[in-house]
Amino acid sequence: MAGRSWRLDARCAEVDPELFFPEPGAPTAPAKRICAGCPVRVECLAYALDTREAHGVFGGLSAQERLRLLRRPRTTGIAEEGQPDVA
Repeated sequence: MAGRSWRLDARCAEVDPELFFPEPGAPTAPAKRICAGCPVRVECLAYALDTREAHGVFGGLSAQERLRLLRRPRTTGIAEEGQPDVA
């Protein structure tokens, strides 16, 4: 990913950053609603996955959701209908 200039277009920059780092057990839905309409959501999520960001909501996913995503088996291409194509 070439730099982090995408952050200039992030919708989260327009609100209180604390919203994206809720206390344990607090809802993440308010932050995720902002992420849902963000033009750089994909870049943000890629950044968080690449850097293994352990806290907060990035790209519309919580830290736990990102961890589950990282632990999933990677696919190698298009599978036959109904069949996962797992490496």
